[in-house]
Amino acid sequence: MAASGAPRAQKLITCAGRLALPKPTAPLRPCRRALATEATHQQNPADAILDSAISASGTTDSGTTAPPAPHAAPRAPSAAANDRLRQDWLFHRHQNALLSPLGTTIAPHYQPHTLLSHPPAPKDITLELLLASQAHIGHATSLWNPANAKYIFGVRGERDPIHIISLDVTAAHLRRACKIVRGVTERGGLVLFVGSREGQARAVVKAAQMAQGCHLFSKWIPGSITNGQQILGKCRTRVVDEHDNEVAGFADQLLQKAALKPDLVVCLNPLENYVLLHECGLNNIPTIGIIDTDANPTWVTYPIPANDDSLRSVQVIAGVLGRAGQEGQAVRKAKAKRGIVDYRQNHGLQPPSDEDEEAKEKAEKDQSLLAAADAFDVDLDVEDEVFPPDSAHATTGLGEGSAFGELDPSLSSESSGEELEEGFLPYEQRNNSLGGGELEGQQLEPQFAGNGDEERGADGEGEAWREKSGDER
Repeated sequence: MAASGAPRAQKLITCAGRLALPKPTAPLRPCRRALATEATHQQNPADAILDSAISASGTTDSGTTAPPAPHAAPRAPSAAANDRLRQDWLFHRHQNALLSPLGTTIAPHYQPHTLLSHPPAPKDITLELLLASQAHIGHATSLWNPANAKYIFGVRGERDPIHIISLDVTAAHLRRACKIVRGVTERGGLVLFVGSREGQARAVVKAAQMAQGCHLFSKWIPGSITNGQQILGKCRTRVVDEHDNEVAGFADQLLQKAALKPDLVVCLNPLENYVLLHECGLNNIPTIGIIDTDANPTWVTYPIPANDDSLRSVQVIAGVLGRAGQEGQAVRKAKAKRGIVDYRQNHGLQPPSDEDEEAKEKAEKDQSLLAAADAFDVDLDVEDEVFPPDSAHATTGLGEGSAFGELDPSLSSESSGEELEEGFLPYEQRNNSLGGGELEGQQLEPQFAGNGDEERGADGEGEAWREKSGDER
């Protein structure tokens, strides 16, 4: 009892003082003497940690397993405890055992496909994300454009120095561009994503799908905006309502309208698409572009200073802008479900009337009938006009059930062996009498057998020429 009660008494004294001890029935002199003896043998904190580590491992200096000591009895310091190195090692092990579950575990977690399957949102823009995507690396100082001085953080390298882009400025400009894309899509605008470098196609298509816009990953055709009616005039356009459902009845009006122009253009490589940016400037179309240290930031309306040569940096920026467009589309559709339309499209189209709908349906019906008639080889209406049913040509035919009627006997006289009319020559004889191809190009007149000598002369030159022509034939 005395051994187990001593530590309890020491703990009570340490926590609440001597007044917290229970009132003993025996005199206090033996208790005080025992507490004083235990206080003299109290170990320092380092020895206590060392003893706890040894007791936790269950081994002694010689390597044998020691029996567990009584909890109450104080453990005398061993000879090995004086070794400072051993004490530090045991303390290090003890500290790792206590602190290893705390904190975070840093492990390689970058997966390239996640930038396309699950792009980051505008709220996920951090300096760590931009730094990991190499958005801060610029071009060589020899290629520096002085207009980018406010975006450059410093220079790295001595032999081949390059500029370092300030990520604070990049994050601020990227957040501003996200607000622009979200505002345009929230008001029903059309966003065009352009990226014509190798490897940017998937990022451009994914961003356009999220923002419900258009994409271009090939070469820009000059004049697609300034001369869009000639280049894009045959592209199909449609009219949709606030729920993105197509509205019929505007086909005739859309044919008279010019080609559709984007409301915002996002260019991921401005250096190769200068013609596109120039056309947007002529038509007052705002633009967003990734501006490296060798590009001119005045080419675009809202520049994003970043590395345009890193595919990971381009995918991060395109994915963030696509997510911003997706958020704007979600807000617009949510308002449309509640019947709220707070934007207006100046398209200049008139709503179709009921008469226009009836005329359109009639025209489509006529077109379908004409297409069905063209599918047949015989037109029955034209046949009745040529051969009326009560005529002699309709009474006889080429055979039973013939639609044309019987052939005229005069037309088949040559095949049936009947004699020709007097004064009529067949085509072959007439051609031979005229000399075949020697008179090609001249106007031919009908020839008769009764006056052949008169036509060619009385001396018989015509007959000799006819025989010569027949021999050559």
